[in-house]
Formats: sequence, C-alpha cells, structure tokens
Amino acid sequence: MEEPIMAGGQDLKKEHQDKIKKVFEEVGKVVVGQEYMINRLLVGLFTQGHILLEGVPGLAKTLTVNTLAKVLHLDFHRLQFTPDLLPADLIGTMIYNQKLSQFEVKKGPIFANMILADEVNRSPAKVQSALLEAMQEKQVTIGENTYQLDRPFLVMATQNPVDQEGTYPLPEAQVDRFMLKVHVDYPSKEEELEVMRRMADMSFSSEAGTILSKEDIFAIRQEINQVAISESLEKYIIELVFASRKPADYGMSHEAGFIQFGASPRASINLNLAAKALAFFDGRDYVLPEDIKEIAPDVLNHRIILNYEAEADGITTHDIIESLLKKIPINV
Repeated sequence: MEEPIMAGGQDLKKEHQDKIKKVFEEVGKVVVGQEYMINRLLVGLFTQGHILLEGVPGLAKTLTVNTLAKVLHLDFHRLQFTPDLLPADLIGTMIYNQKLSQFEVKKGPIFANMILADEVNRSPAKVQSALLEAMQEKQVTIGENTYQLDRPFLVMATQNPVDQEGTYPLPEAQVDRFMLKVHVDYPSKEEELEVMRRMADMSFSSEAGTILSKEDIFAIRQEINQVAISESLEKYIIELVFASRKPADYGMSHEAGFIQFGASPRASINLNLAAKALAFFDGRDYVLPEDIKEIAPDVLNHRIILNYEAEADGITTHDIIESLLKKIPINV
C-alpha cells in the first residue's frame, strides 16, 4: 500500500511542528522525563527507521512506547521475548480448519503499526532473525504466501545490557537494521522523586490523549523529506562513516587499533534522514552540522564493532565516535 501524498504549505508545516511539541507534553502526562528517548522514537517514526532501546529494567522503556502509540492513535502490539518463544509466535502460522478441510493463515502480532519487541535479546537467534524480513521489506511470509504489513510500520525493541544473565547478543545483520540504538539512562533525582510520588499515590491516574493521525504522520514524513542538506554536509556524513572503516587514513592510527568493523552504508543513509528530522523538529527547513553531530552517536554506536584490544583497554564505541566527531573536519 502506497502512502498517500499530502499537500500543504508553510501553515500546515507549522501546525505539524506544533503537534510534535504537544506529543511530548501528552506523553509527559504519563511518563516522567525521558524527552531524549521520546525524541529518538519520533525520529524513527517519521523517517521509517526502527529503534533499539537499551537500558536496565525499570526505566519506563515499555511504558513510553505504549503511551506514544496511544498518542499517535496507532495499532500497537507488545510481544515479550522469552527463551521459549517461536518464530510462529511472532509472524503467525498455518492452522487446519476442520470444517472447511483446508489450511488457513493465522496472523501473528507482527501485523500492527507499532511493534514493541520487549527484551528482544532474551530470545535465541532464530526468533530474533524472524524480525528481519518484516523490518527490511515491510512484509512477512507465512507458508507460500507473502503479506504486506500495514503502514506506518515501526519496530521498537528493548534490550537489557548484554552482560546481564539470560541474554543473547543480537546478530549483526539484525542490529544494523535498527536506525538508532538509544541508551536509556537513569532519571535525575528530581525526575525520580516525581516518579516515586506518582507511584506512591494509589489514586493517581493520567491518560494520554491522541494528537497525531496516520495522515499527519505521512504528511510529516514528506515535509522532513523536503528539508535541505548541503553538499558539504552530505560529504561530511560520508567522511564520518569512511573514517570509522579506515581510521588510519584520517590520521587516527590510535583508534584504528581498536576497530574491527566500521559502519555500514546504512549509517550514511540514516545520518542524513535523522539529521533532517532533528532540523524539522527544531522548526528549520535546512540541516546544520550540529544536527549531524547530535544524532551521530545513536546512528553509529551499534554499527562500529570493536575488537578484544578495545575491551581490554576499556575503550567503548562512544570513545571512538567522540574521536571521529573531533577529528573529521567540516569543509563548508
């Protein structure tokens, strides 16, 4: 199904930008803080990119995604990934109808606009890989037939840190299909105080209202697509990605000793798209270097694979990305 083409001028664009601000306010009625996570989830939604959220349990990852689905009035399914989950539990299967003496398709929970794959790294690789076709092709195959998924379609997966008990590392091919990997940190003292007060008040109740429609989402996608990015910033994105692959060619010999694999071409595409989304959220129709630098850690941190030397020396992907942003110049 093709997304509808929406027409609109500056007034409609301003209206959509105002609605995005209201989305933050509405989600805030239920979720305390986490503006950064909400921002990145919206970046994924409006640029057709899937999001991987990483953080310890209890940081409102599931609550945030659930609330956002209500605010956007999208069909939402939450699936708890467990060690005994099967691929058919995700995409569906063929069942035999005794009355009709034939097999019928029973569609799985993947058939929704927003999928929350909760604790995705608690299931074996076979189940994790079942997401691949849906994430990349926006379709699934059951038996001999292929079924298109509804639009918009977005996978938001949460994972626990890989050093926790009972977790499986995600296959590199699947990780690369996530547009952003967002690290969710602990709340501030003030935010946790507010969380405690809300949860300790058994009479507290708050519901989030609907702000955006599917038509709004399709229109915003087109408006973000029209955000301008200069040729010099396009080349800057390419230099960043290539420097992650061959850092020695960019005067980064020290960092070269820690990198096993650099970022894939998807990193270049997603840096471009995500920077445009940030510019649109900020009310601009053009990308600034700051937009690329702000989103670069979330686009690159799961695509740069470090070696054992990096682990032994306590070097993280964050350290490598920070070096890239410092040493790669912007030739305006």
